[in-house]
Amino acid sequence: MRFLMISALVLALAGCAGNVVTDYNSSAVFGNYASWAFAQNAGSGAFVSLDGSRVQSAIERELKRKAMRKVPADEADLLANWKIVEEDRLEQTGVGLGFGYGWSNFGWGISAPPPVREVTEGKLVVELVDTEINEVVWRAASRRYLTEHQSPETRSELIDEVVSEMFSKYPPGIE
Repeated sequence: MRFLMISALVLALAGCAGNVVTDYNSSAVFGNYASWAFAQNAGSGAFVSLDGSRVQSAIERELKRKAMRKVPADEADLLANWKIVEEDRLEQTGVGLGFGYGWSNFGWGISAPPPVREVTEGKLVVELVDTEINEVVWRAASRRYLTEHQSPETRSELIDEVVSEMFSKYPPGIE
């Protein structure tokens, strides 16, 4: 019984471990960064969308937890840039059907593939840019997606979870 409980816990933790991928500049000294601001083109739009305001709130919350001060962009050590990258994928919406007949080692069959539809999803990417060298020093990308069928509450929860998991890996090496 103990083995089953430990196995279930390990599987649950392993399932949670891969929702975010991070990368960073190994020559950056992350201890030198104390202030931040949003990049001027964060979100890459003329205005902040509903999901954009959710992302910005989550980033502000997480950087505040890291004891970083939000300052005007011209005074910041880091600029926070984010974007929701749209990706299209095919999704099966049912099961295939088939029938056949035969005898001995020979037979005939016919089948129809399952119905497929194209789904657009959004993947969140957050980057931190060193203002002194104007280069990305840390990047996180989500493996979980926003879809158009999610409710506002679900979208908000997902964004909060993803951003929290992203910044649990910042600064690099502290996990």
